[in-house]
Amino acid sequence: MFSGIVEETATVIAIEHELDNIHFTLKCSFVDELKIDQSVSHNGVCLTVVKISNGTYTVTAMKETLDRSNLGLLNVGDEVNIERSMKMEGLLDGHIVQGHIDCTAHCTNVEDANGSWIYTFMYEFDKEMAKKGYFCVDKGSVSVNGVSLTVCNPTHNSFQVCIIPYTHSITNFHNISPGTIVNLEFDILGKYIAKYSSLINNN
Repeated sequence: MFSGIVEETATVIAIEHELDNIHFTLKCSFVDELKIDQSVSHNGVCLTVVKISNGTYTVTAMKETLDRSNLGLLNVGDEVNIERSMKMEGLLDGHIVQGHIDCTAHCTNVEDANGSWIYTFMYEFDKEMAKKGYFCVDKGSVSVNGVSLTVCNPTHNSFQVCIIPYTHSITNFHNISPGTIVNLEFDILGKYIAKYSSLINNN
């Protein structure tokens, strides 16, 4: 479980393909604090640390994860947003983020907001998935590449988010431009409400 408050970006050091899996080796400032079997969010994807060596750590993504996320597009040298699991006694500064990517979206526009930035993202609309809560609502929460953000101006298949300078500098948002593919996780509370409503309406 995560909060969507990115700690920093890790740099991809190596990428190894093994059958349908991909092993990513990364470097960050707190490698020495990580443990084998620990869960870490990578661009919003919950992955397990499987190896720690020489100031780097390795995680493995399977085909299902690669098909749903942008991890398969990573190259050596890329920056990845990372966050360790939140502590139950800590403050929930963002929102509940599971680390389970729902789909990808692509950036269609980046607008300079005189000190901050407004990003527009578009995703593929699926009516059946929307019935299950896979959509955005105005002022609701959404995770973009693992960053907890507030939704603005949503449509059936797009939304905007506002990025302040701090978030722009500490996450990989500074590398996002029109055409960039990002990971989305819609609000789990919305999914539960949608599921409950469907059960009630069908009975």
